[in-house]
This record gives sequence, C-alpha cells and structure tokens, in this order.
Amino acid sequence: MSNKVILPGQTIGIIGGGQLGRMMALAAKAQGFRIAVLDPTDDCPCAQVADIAITAAYDDLSAIKQLADVSDVITYEFENIDADCLKWLNENTYVPQGVKLLEITQNRITEKVAIQHAGVEVAPYAVIESEEDIRKGLAELGYPAVLKTARGGYDGKGQFVIKQEDEISKAATLLNAGICVLEKWIPFEKEISVIVCRNSNSETAVFPVGENIHRDNILHETIVPARIDEKARQAAIKIAAQLAERSQLVGTLAVEMFVTSDGIYVNELAPRPHNSGHYSIEACETSQFEQHIRAVCNWPLGSTELLKPAVMVNILGEHQAGIIEKIPEFNNWKIHLYGKKDAKEKRKMGHATILRHSIEDALKEIDESNIW
Repeated sequence: MSNKVILPGQTIGIIGGGQLGRMMALAAKAQGFRIAVLDPTDDCPCAQVADIAITAAYDDLSAIKQLADVSDVITYEFENIDADCLKWLNENTYVPQGVKLLEITQNRITEKVAIQHAGVEVAPYAVIESEEDIRKGLAELGYPAVLKTARGGYDGKGQFVIKQEDEISKAATLLNAGICVLEKWIPFEKEISVIVCRNSNSETAVFPVGENIHRDNILHETIVPARIDEKARQAAIKIAAQLAERSQLVGTLAVEMFVTSDGIYVNELAPRPHNSGHYSIEACETSQFEQHIRAVCNWPLGSTELLKPAVMVNILGEHQAGIIEKIPEFNNWKIHLYGKKDAKEKRKMGHATILRHSIEDALKEIDESNIW
C-alpha cells in the first residue's frame, strides 16, 4: 500500500461524470486540486465543474490513457469499469484504491463470498444459471425470493421479486444477461447504510448510520441518525469497519444492510461515495466527498461527527419543476441540482437536505411541501 501523498495543484482524474463525480470534484476543487473527468456524455454533471473533460466511452482504452496522462491520481464514481481498462490502469497509473475491491463488487456472487469471508452475514442465496436452478433455489429458500443479475443493475434494475411459482418463467428472462443470484427475502425492520473511508495509512473513519426509505426500488430518503437502538447502531458500525479492514480499503465503501429481529445482514457494497451519504455535505463536519478525496490523496481523515439531525430526500425528474418553483418558500433547505439536461421520470436530478432539531420536524416539512 503506497504512502504517496497528492497535494493541491495536482490533478485528480475521475472515471465517470455523473452526480457523484461532480460532488467529488467540487470537494476537491475546494481543497485546491485540478480535476479531469472521463465520461461518454458531453457536458455531463462533472464536466461542468472540471478543468479537463474527456468525452469517450468507458471501454475506450485510448481515452483511459489520455485521462492517465493528465492525472496524478485516478479514482472512479461507479463500479462497472471495463476489465481491460482496469488492468491497464492498475499496471500503469496511480490508482490507490486498486482494482481488487472493484472487481469483487462488480459481481454480486463474488461480493457475497467476500462478505462471508470477512465474517459478516448475508441473506441466504443460491447461484442461478438456469430456470431449473431457480426452481431448486426456491425449494430451499422459499417464497418470496429476489432474483438479481450477478452483474450490473441499480435502483431496482436487473432484479425480479418472485412471489409465486407462475412468475418463475418471467423472472428467468434475467438469465439473458448472464448468471444470476437468488436471494431469500429478508423481512427487515429497517434498511440502513454506513459509509466508511480509509486512507493508505490505514486510518479509518466511519460516518453515522443512515436509515434508508425506498420508493419503487429507488432511494427516497435517508434519515440520520437512523431510528434504531444502540445495539444495532454499534453492530452496523462494527460491520462496516470490519469490511473496510478485511478488504484493505482505500477510498470509500458504502455498506447497505437490513436490520431484522435476528440481527443485521449485509445487502450490498459500493466501493465509492453513495447516495445515502449525501446528507453528510451539510450535516457532518466532513462530507463523504471531501473524505473520499482525503483518502485517495492520503491526507489525514476528517471528523465525521453529525452536527445536527438531517433528512436527505432525492429529487427525481418528476420533482424538479416543483422544487424550483417553490425555492422561495423553502426556509434553509439545502438544495443540490446536478446539471442534467433532461428531467426524466425516476431519474435522479438532485437532492435536498433538511437539518432540524429533530428528525420529525424535517420529515414533516418534506411531507408538507407536497412535492413527493
């Protein structure tokens, strides 16, 4: 693990120019770094605030090399980077996060195996390669169960909840994308997530536990602090720190979990800043984005202390016009819009964070806005 330090004035290259890349870039620019970004979309959210924008496909090795030529360190905002490009980057550039954790989290099966090897529980599952495997898996796991593609998929894409036998054939169409995983349905009490950051000197910082509310499989709200008991809170923080240590994390890891009456199960990992950590921009002493930059540049990590209870709510395409119209009415709402051109339904266009003396006050204001 390198102890190299990246300093202000040097250039951070970001693979992926969506909202996560944009917020990473804004945090880095505040600390004096230059930003280069690679993304296939012209005028993408990150390009709007970057010094150098390379418009090319993620599997374009010549573009990856161009990014490397202008960057002192490389990071990324999403998992599904082309394997050949990953290999070249790891062998020829400075990528302090490495590629091992990225490769593990690109596949739900290898991810689950890695989580289990770290001594952490996941929901019972079966590897699925055929419709017959689905039937065998359901015989063991029971109904309902969730079939997911092993690779790709986010915000509910690439998955099917099988509630009864006559849905098996329809669910099996996911096999057209490749091997799948069938997960036992977990009757959870809460969905939570923990963001953990770690630098090359093995310094680790864990953010407060967030409680996540989903609508249509898309994150709607993150409530901090999560409304769970102290035992569950401590267990969640321990799990996140344990996974960071065992994976030799450099950078950021988001750990999504289910709180159940039997304990905590890890659902998914994301080796990058995460939607459920956006609240930290205003609500924590150090945001997840600043912390990520500190980690990949090997700076000392900042405090993750929660300054005030907060609720983060996502602004989707169908909400953006209402938000903009009502801006004059919002008292001390922290509104972030990502600069995306088309406000499509269910597309993440921005988020708002409301800091109040109590979670209940923040939730009430969101409800009374009549936007969601």
